[in-house]
Amino acid sequence: MSRKAIIRVKDLRAGYGEDIILDRVSFNVYEGEVFVILGGSGCGKSTLLKTIIGLIEPRAGKIAIDGDEVSVDDETTLQKIFRRIGVLYQGAALFGSMTIAENVALPIREYTSLPKESVDVLVKMKLGLVNLEGYENYLPSELSGGMKQRVSIAMAIALGPELIVADEPTSALDVVVQRQVMQTLRRVQTEIGAGLILVGHDMGLMAQFVTRVAVMYAGKLVEIGSVRDVLRNPLHPYTAALIASLPSLGAKRVFKGLGGLTPSLLHPPPGCRFHPRCPRVMGQC
Repeated sequence: MSRKAIIRVKDLRAGYGEDIILDRVSFNVYEGEVFVILGGSGCGKSTLLKTIIGLIEPRAGKIAIDGDEVSVDDETTLQKIFRRIGVLYQGAALFGSMTIAENVALPIREYTSLPKESVDVLVKMKLGLVNLEGYENYLPSELSGGMKQRVSIAMAIALGPELIVADEPTSALDVVVQRQVMQTLRRVQTEIGAGLILVGHDMGLMAQFVTRVAVMYAGKLVEIGSVRDVLRNPLHPYTAALIASLPSLGAKRVFKGLGGLTPSLLHPPPGCRFHPRCPRVMGQC
């Protein structure tokens, strides 16, 4: 039985102004799947997410959410996209002067015409899904960082999205809270049956929760595969370098850094963009 593709990205090129950041990026995310995009800072991960949710106009290629192609010039399509995608930003994006309930109610009131009583019931239900029952009248300043991020998860799922997009949802949190937030996000995603795209650079944390892994370097996806295949048999030298950087409690080894610097996305090197730093570089690269 074939799986339903929630989102299809094909040969995507996008950037800012005249500058191209993403170069021919392609992937699908399927119903119920957890898909993580890993890579170092500045490789284009956040730009990719902004393009997916319609904040940046693609220069070429296509993005389709359940068959509807994303177009920043089509307000009707954008409204459909925003209802179908729940977005979890880096750090908790909450209005400090509004209660937790008022924050979670914002997307519901923006994209539906439900009466106040129905909105209140829905807000209470969403907060229950992230284990924050009874916190409706609290202000964000009264919550811990992990609790605020769980409020953000409740906001992201407020409209029952088909796809959740999370941009480094555990940044600035301690390791225990990181795991709690990821467990909450994974459980909620499973309960509502949505696809999930995660962006991050902590391969050790993400690998515990994901189905498939995509590795990005300098605006390109250099490898995509199941988490088991990528971790056990990385095909691209950059992926292998990322895995080699993971600490192990069971083995002692010398950590080796990569020489050189990440290339400029405005003037990338020809061929494989990793070749100036690659220990396995060949002429054909």
